[in-house]
Amino acid sequence: MDRSHLLLLALALAFAPLLSSAASLRPVDVSFIRASCRSTRYPALCLQSLSGYATTVRRSSRQLAHAALAVTLTRAQSASAFVRAIRSPGRGAGAVQDCAQTVGDTVDQLQRSMKELGRMGRPGSPGFAWCLSNVQTWVSAALTDQTTCLDGLSRATRVDPRIRAAIQWKIVHLSQVTSNALALVNRIGANH
Repeated sequence: MDRSHLLLLALALAFAPLLSSAASLRPVDVSFIRASCRSTRYPALCLQSLSGYATTVRRSSRQLAHAALAVTLTRAQSASAFVRAIRSPGRGAGAVQDCAQTVGDTVDQLQRSMKELGRMGRPGSPGFAWCLSNVQTWVSAALTDQTTCLDGLSRATRVDPRIRAAIQWKIVHLSQVTSNALALVNRIGANH
């Protein structure tokens, strides 16, 4: 066998596990996510960020909400680290620091939400409605924290426009996945 055939064989063997795992995704799994994402404000982003969880989610609204919260938490942690790392000199520094605080609060709210979702129990069980309400409240609060950050930055006239734009881009994207997560959490209550 010449070298080109060996190279093709090696590539085929290397990518075989990836192909088999992609083939194991049943269309119904992705179609459930697609249908669920239609209830969100940003359905294309929802599908893009959650389709990789299809084998875990199956047809479970709760598992989909959990995946959405996990994606949102990861993005919130990234945004929080990004904003904390920015040093804005002068009078605009206060707005950046306030934003860092509110995005840090977002991370806390999302962590609490994920823990509460894990304790929720079955629909109709004692505490189900209470736990669901807590999750909804905390995810809503996280969304409010993000809006507070954006509002503070828009009013701060002394923030470098490049810094403002970079933070706003991160927070707007975070707000979109948070909004989607909240919509999917709300579906848990609607489906039971």
